Amino acid sequence: MQPVTCPAVLISAPASGQGKTLITAALSRAWRNKGLRVQAFKCGPDFLDPMILATATGRPVYNLDFTMCGEDDCKAQLYHAAQNADLIIVEGVMGLYDGTPSSADIAQHFGLPLILTIDASGMAQTFGALASGLIGYRPELIGAGVLANKVGSEGHAKLLRDSLPQHLSWFGALAKNENLSLPERHLGLFRASEITDLDEKIETAAKALAESSTLPLPPAVVFNPPAQTTLPNLLAGKTIAIARDEAFCFIYQANLDCLTIMGATLEFFSPLHDQALPEADAYWLPGGYPELHLDAIGQNHAMRDALKNAFAANRPILAECGGMMALSDSIDGEPTFGLLPGNSQIHKRLQGLGSLKAELPQGIIGTHTFHYGSFETALDPIAVAQGRFGKAEPVYRHGCIHASFLHFYFASNPQTAAKLFLGGTV
Repeated sequence: MQPVTCPAVLISAPASGQGKTLITAALSRAWRNKGLRVQAFKCGPDFLDPMILATATGRPVYNLDFTMCGEDDCKAQLYHAAQNADLIIVEGVMGLYDGTPSSADIAQHFGLPLILTIDASGMAQTFGALASGLIGYRPELIGAGVLANKVGSEGHAKLLRDSLPQHLSWFGALAKNENLSLPERHLGLFRASEITDLDEKIETAAKALAESSTLPLPPAVVFNPPAQTTLPNLLAGKTIAIARDEAFCFIYQANLDCLTIMGATLEFFSPLHDQALPEADAYWLPGGYPELHLDAIGQNHAMRDALKNAFAANRPILAECGGMMALSDSIDGEPTFGLLPGNSQIHKRLQGLGSLKAELPQGIIGTHTFHYGSFETALDPIAVAQGRFGKAEPVYRHGCIHASFLHFYFASNPQTAAKLFLGGTV
């Protein structure tokens, strides 16, 4: 394989709350409106921001996270994207230098030029100094340009633009407009499908950027080929049924790709609305928001019976985070599907956060955790993953069920992932 070249950019900011997701979506749509094939990525293990970016680009969005995914997977994802897109756009996480690895670390590692988005409310010429200082703080970074958010007027935008040093291009401005804000809840932004006017918001923002800037293409980046690996065909002939609806929606596209490449046939079902399970060799209940749909879960007795029948038939079941809580006896005292002995509760304070490696009996796999829930059970964990801040995340096995607050990233260890769906027989 040969290196490939593709224009690419990473969107970052001085801090969280600067509007990175909408800006990244608007830039993606603006370039897409010019006829370009835009492939978006999200730094970190986030599920919700990629849903917004997928709406903007019309393509599945992938994650770049050195701990959960691994550097080799990130390299492979970018290389593949460069072969199939006209432009790569990466949304950063938090502020430019926040976290380990930070957005700056990822930009430097892959040679991605930076566009800074800065909340310019209450700011004039300091805008240029802030942008210049943020990028210049690490000389190895490549500055592509700057974009202003929450601008008060055209005159204000001109002040901001004129304050930029010559080496930083102007990528436009968005006016302060509450209609362009994205709604949030305890786990982050609302799901894309819940924001009824999302496409209109993105299109409006994209047109505003196009009107306030020529939107030059970012510099081309050379992406080197990853080490050639062939995923084992461990799931050939197997069907995996995956819960996917309003309550179970935290699914990495890379996980679906990994299962398919290993030979699995994928089916989808709704624990909220369906009365029966698809016929399958294994079942996967990913995370999401079961706590917002307790009435539907509690009243779907047919699905409860179907899940219990799958459990009795010893069909492997993987339950992640919200999926685990939904399989427990209750959430906040309300009855759920009742396959896992124990009770779940939603708290006001965060209970787990971070990317980490989990050492399971089946092997080591990349994971991440971000939850407000707890699970009280008499079950003994088969493994305990230690978070960066000392928070332990147990992994439980009950019969054919593997359950945890962890979200697993299958491509970080496909063999281990396959074992979770084969009952550990590989």
